[in-house]
Amino acid sequence: MDKFIKWQKNTLPKSNNLDCTKILSKEEVSRARKFHESFPEYTMTPLVNLKNLSKRLGLGGIYLKDESYRFGLNAFKVLGGSFAMGRHMAEKLNMSIENLGYHELTSDEIRNKIGDITFYTATDGNHGRGVAWTANRLKQKSVVYMPKGSSQFRLNAIRNEGAEASITEMNYDDAVRLAASEADKNSGLMVQDTAWEGYEKIPTWIMQGYGTMALEASEQLKGYGVEAPTHVFVQAGVGSLAGGVQGVVHNLYGDKVKTVIVEANLADCLYRSALAGHGKPVAVGGDMQTIMAGLACGEANIISWEILRNHSDTFVSAPDWLAATGMRVLGNPLKGDNQVISGESGAVTAGLLYELMTNDEYKELKESLGLDENSRVLLFSTEGDTDPDKYREIVWFGTHRKED
Repeated sequence: MDKFIKWQKNTLPKSNNLDCTKILSKEEVSRARKFHESFPEYTMTPLVNLKNLSKRLGLGGIYLKDESYRFGLNAFKVLGGSFAMGRHMAEKLNMSIENLGYHELTSDEIRNKIGDITFYTATDGNHGRGVAWTANRLKQKSVVYMPKGSSQFRLNAIRNEGAEASITEMNYDDAVRLAASEADKNSGLMVQDTAWEGYEKIPTWIMQGYGTMALEASEQLKGYGVEAPTHVFVQAGVGSLAGGVQGVVHNLYGDKVKTVIVEANLADCLYRSALAGHGKPVAVGGDMQTIMAGLACGEANIISWEILRNHSDTFVSAPDWLAATGMRVLGNPLKGDNQVISGESGAVTAGLLYELMTNDEYKELKESLGLDENSRVLLFSTEGDTDPDKYREIVWFGTHRKED
């Protein structure tokens, strides 16, 4: 297995759709945030100021959004699925989502009008749990398919939210196709952040839902006296999170902020697409058995790809040890910094930043990005210890080291 960090500067030709970030304008994303705020469980997740780590690494600041606190679900994914489900229900009622929050959608009057809905999805865990949780809270049903090798702990967590859930013998992208087929056969609704021709509305709503996290972070940065970050590092599976964050960042700050898109090297479809240079998304196949289960997706969201190819600065293909490094750095902070419990998919950007600032082997990438004492870097820890046994195996017992 390749243990080196690979990267590609964005030299892609711009697409014809330069207005692709309009779907993630502050106005659009604010609708999603208002919907999320209607849930009793809503609180703004912390933006952690890792001031001592930033000093040690020679940076002006590191600010990390800790999504382990999101709705009590230990991951950010619920933001996307819940908003898409709310938008679908509003559409069925021929009403605006701005007039429909949690209390309206769970009222007897609305329930009688809308009837029963079964939501279908495929997931490595976090997205499926978010869909199951939302369906349960909105008094609806959900069916969840998981790819081969998925965590039994994450499966049980999804079932505990009331979903019908199972682990398949398929990779992630094939599990998506299975879920779509079953939704179509049973007149359900597919809730997936992977977009393809003919399936674009739901993924767009999901990306807008993810925008809540980025919008919160922009406000929290100002609380630290930071008007704008200089760099944003964000992880990618199909790219919906990355595209959602990139779209909001572009609309708030323009392209003066350098964004770094980070993927697992066994599922690096965006990096390979950037490397190919022709502007079309390139797919990755196989089992994609990376510890970064949330990033083990081989086919890009075509909506997100338009945003990333037009606005992102650099694409990075990251080996598993980089995620493990990030988990250990965040979980064992310098004195005075807050501890962050970050899972495999959540910590890879922190691991990358640490490696760039401490290893001269990647000096070229560090200099390309202009990382120095004036840099203010925004990171997103997208999940906590969503598989506690795996977390302890890595952080306590030191598996997945760079030297292995």
